[in-house]
Amino acid sequence: MAEQSQFAGRPWIAIIAVIFSLLSPGLLWAGTFQVNPVRVELTAQQKSAALTVQNNGDEPVVVQLQTVDWTQVDGKDVYQPSADLLATPPIFTIQPGTTQIVRVGLRREPDAGQELSYRLFLQEVPAPPKPGFRGLQMTLRVGLPVFLQPKNKAAPELMWKVQQESKDRIKVSLKNEGKAHVQVTDFSVFVPGNEQALAVQQVARYLLPGQAGEWQLKTNPAQAPSADHVHVTAYTDAGKVDADVALDKP
Repeated sequence: MAEQSQFAGRPWIAIIAVIFSLLSPGLLWAGTFQVNPVRVELTAQQKSAALTVQNNGDEPVVVQLQTVDWTQVDGKDVYQPSADLLATPPIFTIQPGTTQIVRVGLRREPDAGQELSYRLFLQEVPAPPKPGFRGLQMTLRVGLPVFLQPKNKAAPELMWKVQQESKDRIKVSLKNEGKAHVQVTDFSVFVPGNEQALAVQQVARYLLPGQAGEWQLKTNPAQAPSADHVHVTAYTDAGKVDADVALDKP
């Protein structure tokens, strides 16, 4: 499954389905479609959105839609069938060089105070194998995040924790204590007074309300975190975040 949270800010996402031949090396077939935009935000005022799916390949592509409730347990994504969203058409064929409009709409009212999260999965339906084909046919699907804003304004609230585990390793923990999601794309940890990062992490991760993540990071050997606190700079879909964080030592 290709997660769209890894492509935030890019105008198009390409979903590529490839057949890897097991018995006949060099035998290859691929189909491509693109989706724009890569994330949907709905509100009480804007209860529907339109997506454009484009086939840039040389063969027709059949795409099937599925909407699911999206929650997280211990930082891991959990999906359940959803009746809150309607996505149409549920299945369609896109001819080469053409586009299909997909509409996503609400079947419920927003929550009073907390953002609700869903995924819209676009799954390529594989075409029948061509005569004489011997191999394994594989397809990929993509899940677009869909967020339903609450009636009252909600925002993420990030709580950082940094622990020194050894002279060359730290553990960074982040919990979202707010009422809306946050997508962290990367963060850096700095020792006060030093412009060179002590540790850097590429994340590309969503944290839904109440959820947490942690990362074990190897530190810059040229630095020793001798201070009692560090500075964290993170980039998120809510903007740049700076925080001074106490450094827990063994």
